Amino acid sequence: MRTSPMLALLAAASLAACVRSPAPAAAPDVFAPSAADVGPWYTSAPDLTATPPGLETPEQRAARLQAKAILVDGHSGVPSLLLGGSFAQVSSDDELMAAEVARNKAAGVTGAFFPIHVGAPAPPSSSRLGGSAARRALDLIEATHRQIERHRETLMLVRDAKDVRRAEREGRIAVIMGIEGGHAIENSLPALRSFYRLGVRTMALTHMTTNDWAGSAGGALDPGYVRDRGLSPFGEAVVREMQRIGMLVDVSHGSDSTFQGVMKVARAPIITSSTMPAAGHRRRDLDDYMLRAIAENGGLVMVNSWALFLDEAYAEQSARFAQKYGAHLKELGERLPGDTKALREEIEKLRTQEGQKTPPLWRIIDHIDHVVKIAGIEHVALGSVFEGSEALKEGLAGSAGAPNLTLELIRRGYSDADILRLLGGNFVRVLEQAEAYAAATETTLSGDGSTQQLSAAELGDLPGQPLLPAPPPPAPPPSRGPMSWGVVPPSSPSPQRPVAQPSKAGAPESPSSELLLSR
Repeated sequence: MRTSPMLALLAAASLAACVRSPAPAAAPDVFAPSAADVGPWYTSAPDLTATPPGLETPEQRAARLQAKAILVDGHSGVPSLLLGGSFAQVSSDDELMAAEVARNKAAGVTGAFFPIHVGAPAPPSSSRLGGSAARRALDLIEATHRQIERHRETLMLVRDAKDVRRAEREGRIAVIMGIEGGHAIENSLPALRSFYRLGVRTMALTHMTTNDWAGSAGGALDPGYVRDRGLSPFGEAVVREMQRIGMLVDVSHGSDSTFQGVMKVARAPIITSSTMPAAGHRRRDLDDYMLRAIAENGGLVMVNSWALFLDEAYAEQSARFAQKYGAHLKELGERLPGDTKALREEIEKLRTQEGQKTPPLWRIIDHIDHVVKIAGIEHVALGSVFEGSEALKEGLAGSAGAPNLTLELIRRGYSDADILRLLGGNFVRVLEQAEAYAAATETTLSGDGSTQQLSAAELGDLPGQPLLPAPPPPAPPPSRGPMSWGVVPPSSPSPQRPVAQPSKAGAPESPSSELLLSR
C-alpha cells in the first residue's frame, strides 16, 4: 500500500516532536575560580557511575579519599633531628631527610609542620656555642632550608596557601615552618617579622614554660607546679602583630588565662596545632567553652595522637613510669645534652620492658567526634598522625596511619566532603583567611610594623607570680565553668566571625573527663 507524501510528512513531524532538542550551551562564568585555585574539598562529588556506591568497599573509598585529599601532618620532628641532636653543628647527612620524605610520600602527606622547637626559655649564652633561643631557632630554620634546597624535587617551603595547593599538584611535600615557644623572638617584634621573612608561618606563644609575656600550662609530666601570668600587654601586641602580617597564632601549650587573653584581641582565625585530647593532663585541657570560642573565632583545633592525652588509663601508667624512671632519664639527658634520639630509644626500651601498650586507634576518633559535635566540622583537623614518641601505634604508625584513620572515619559515617576537610582542607582554609586579614590591613611588613617593646613593669611582674599547684591526680579538678572574654570587632572586613562571649546563665554541663582536650 502506498503512503501519500502528506501522510509521510505528518509522521516525520510527530517523531521529531518526541525528541527533545539540545539545550543551548551555558555562557562561561567569568567569576568562577580556576581549577588551580580551587581546593579538592570544594570540588564536585566524584562521578559514581564508574564506581557505584554499593560496589565500593570502605577500603576502596578510603584509598580514593586519600588520593584526593590535601593531607596535612601537624607535627614532624625533623628540624631538631637535623641538628644531630646537638647545638654543635647542623648535620650534613641527608639520609634522615630522605627517610622522612619517603615516609611522608608513602602516607600521602601533602603538607607537614616542621616545628622550630627552641625548648625552655634560658638566659643569654645558654647554648654550647654561646647562643640563646633566637640562635637556636635560626639554626633550625637554616637546617630546614638546607634540606629543602637539597630536595627541591620533593620539598617546597610554604609561604602562602597557594604553595600548599601547588605542592599537591606537583606531587611534592609542603613544608610549613612553625616556631614552638614565643621566647624565640626574645621580646622583639622586629625579630618576629624577621622570622616571618625567613618563612615561619605559625608560632606557639609558649611551650612547656612561661616566658616574659605569655603563661604556659606546663609540661605533660611536670612535677606539679607551673608559673602562669596570662598574656601581658606586650603579649597582646605580639598577637596583633602576628595577625597583621599573616602569621597564624598557635595557642597550644598556653594556660587558660593566656587563651582568654588571646581571644580578647584576636581578629583573625587562631589554631591549636598540637591539641591532644584527653584527661591525662588537667592543666592543659580545652573545655567546651574554649572549643566554642575557637569556632566563633573561625579557628581550628588540630587533634594530635599523643597517647598520653588520649586515654586516662594510659596517662596514669605514664605517670607511674615517670616516677619510676624519671631520675634515670634525667641523668641520661644531662649526660647526653640535646640527644633526643638516644633519649627516645631508651624510653621505648623501658616501655617495652614494662609491657606498656598504647590505646587503640578508635580513641583518637572518639575525640574528633567530640570536637566536631561542639565546634563543628569546619573547625577540626588532624594533628600529628604518624609515628613519634607515644603515638597511637596500633593501626596508626607508619605509612598506613592516615588510611586507617580515614577508614575509621568512614565507619563512623563521615561524608567524603567532611573527611577531606578533616584531612587538610580546614587548615588550608584557615591559612587563607589569615592571609586575607593581613592583606585587608593594607600595611607593609616592616614599614608599618609595631615598635612596641616589653616594659620594665611587665618584666617586674614575673618574679612575684605565685607558683600554682597542679591538681593532684587522679582526683578530677572542679569544672572551670564558663569563661568570659570580650568581643573585639575587627577594624576592617575580617574573614571570621566575632569571638563569642559565653553566658554564665544556663551553662551546659561539663564535658566528659575522657573527652577533654589538651593544648
